[in-house]
Amino acid sequence: MTALKPALSLGPVYYLWDGPKWRDFYFRIADEAPVEHVILGETVCSKRQHFTEPHISEVVERLEAAGKTVTLSTLAMVTLERESRHVRDLIRDSVHAIEANDLAALGLIKGRAHSIGPLVNVYSAATARVLAARGADNICLPPELPMSSIGNILQSMPGFSFEIFAFGRMPLAISARCAHARSKGLTKDNCQFICGEEPDGLPLRTLDRQSFLVLNGVQTMSNTCVVLLDELSALAAAGIARVRLSPQDCDMVAVARLYHAVLDGSMDGEEAIARLAEVYPGAVFSNGFYHQREGAAWVARGRDAALGHS
Repeated sequence: MTALKPALSLGPVYYLWDGPKWRDFYFRIADEAPVEHVILGETVCSKRQHFTEPHISEVVERLEAAGKTVTLSTLAMVTLERESRHVRDLIRDSVHAIEANDLAALGLIKGRAHSIGPLVNVYSAATARVLAARGADNICLPPELPMSSIGNILQSMPGFSFEIFAFGRMPLAISARCAHARSKGLTKDNCQFICGEEPDGLPLRTLDRQSFLVLNGVQTMSNTCVVLLDELSALAAAGIARVRLSPQDCDMVAVARLYHAVLDGSMDGEEAIARLAEVYPGAVFSNGFYHQREGAAWVARGRDAALGHS
C-alpha cells in the first residue's frame, strides 16, 4: 500500500516578535504558504501574550479564510495562578482544537479531542497509547528521537496521526528562571522584554568560543537548526501524518515551499537543502538525533560531519 503524503504544519512562534510583525507573519502564511495546519499562540512565556493577544482574532480569521486548520497552543510551563487561569479559560472557552504542551493541561482536557506538542516527552509507544486513550488525536514527537524509535512508535499504532519536528531550532528545556534576562543584567520580573532584541534567539558560546546553545527567554534551544528534508521520503513511508516547521526569523513561506516540493517529489532533498541554505543564511543545519548521533551532527547521504555542513 502506498503511503499517504504527509501534511505540512506550522508550529507556534517560540520567539518574542512585536505584535505587528507577528500578525503580518501569519497573514503571509495564510496567503502564500502551502501549510495545512497552523498551531497558534504563546507557548514559552505568558508575559509575551501582551504583544500577540490584540491580533489573535484577526490572525485566526485570516488563516481559516485561507483554508488552514487552526489549533491553539497551551503554555509549556505553568507556574503562576494567572497562567493556570489562562490555560483553564482557553480549554473551556475555545472553539478551536487545543495543543497541550504541558502535563498541567492534560487533566483539564481529558476526554476531549486534542493534540500533543513536541514539548511533552513522548519517547515510547506506551506513552503514546496512554495519551491517545485520554483523547489525543495527534502527537508531535519530540525532536530527540532517532528514526528507529519513531518507526517503532508508528508501527505500534497504525493509523494514528503522528507528527515530526522537521525544521527549526530544537526546543530543549524550559525553566522557571529567565537566563536571557539574567545575561543582560535583568530579572525575570523586570525583564523589559529584552528577549525581543533577538528575534531568532540569543546565541551562546562555550569558553573556547564554540557555538553551543541559544537562549529564548525562559527557553533553551539548540544552536543548530533541524533540517529533515532528505529524510522526508523515509518518514512518509513509515507513516508520518504531518511534518512540522517551527518558525524562525527567515522567509518561512520559502521554507514551506521547499518542504512541500520535496514531499510532492518535484524536488530532490539535496537540492532543497542547498536552496534552504540561501533562504536561511548563517544557520547551521543538523539532523543528528534522527540518525542516532549527537543532535548537533549533520549526516548527509553516507557522510557526516559534527557541528556543520559543507
